[in-house]
Amino acid sequence: MTSDGRIARGDRTRTAVLDTAVALATEVGLHGLSLAQLADRLEVSKSGLFAHWRSKEALQLATVDRAVAQWQERILAPALEAPRGVRRLRALHEARIDFYAARVLPGGCFFANTEFEYNARPGPVRDRLAEAFGRWTALLERLVQEAVDLGELPADLDVPLLAYEIDALGISAVMRSRLLDPDATYRHARQGLLNRLRALCPDPTLLPEGQS
Repeated sequence: MTSDGRIARGDRTRTAVLDTAVALATEVGLHGLSLAQLADRLEVSKSGLFAHWRSKEALQLATVDRAVAQWQERILAPALEAPRGVRRLRALHEARIDFYAARVLPGGCFFANTEFEYNARPGPVRDRLAEAFGRWTALLERLVQEAVDLGELPADLDVPLLAYEIDALGISAVMRSRLLDPDATYRHARQGLLNRLRALCPDPTLLPEGQS
């Protein structure tokens, strides 16, 4: 029991440290993230962090994994509680915009930032990010296809294209919100997807005004 308690506390501490790393990476860049910077932000010794991550690259990879888990907890989990089909697609988009609007991360979106940062920087970190982006794209396409299979979207719909459009609305929202009016930006992102889905869905009652 005591050993289990220590392990649980250790896991919680590690998660808290990596949450800080994710947030810091949105400010200084994932490539710029280092054990020294993280130690300074946490006001702990670098040697204490070195016991968990033996290199800058190990820390960066763990930070990517934690950002994925954070995305799953804060965006995917609540969205997947919505009914399958267009309502789940909308819920996913709403949860994503809510996450951005809450400014959980000081530098915007971890994934939008790193997508630009690593698109021409080969190596294990880029590969890990590419895996995460691939899974996200596959999920969006699967949810769109579910809506098609349910008859809530047209049978001849270009599924990858709609998935791309949904993701593009989210990326545009978080990037523009850093320099322009965030309230207007998020409102446009929400309304943009609602209008797109309504134009495609044969049953508009599934997509009322207001947040899902």
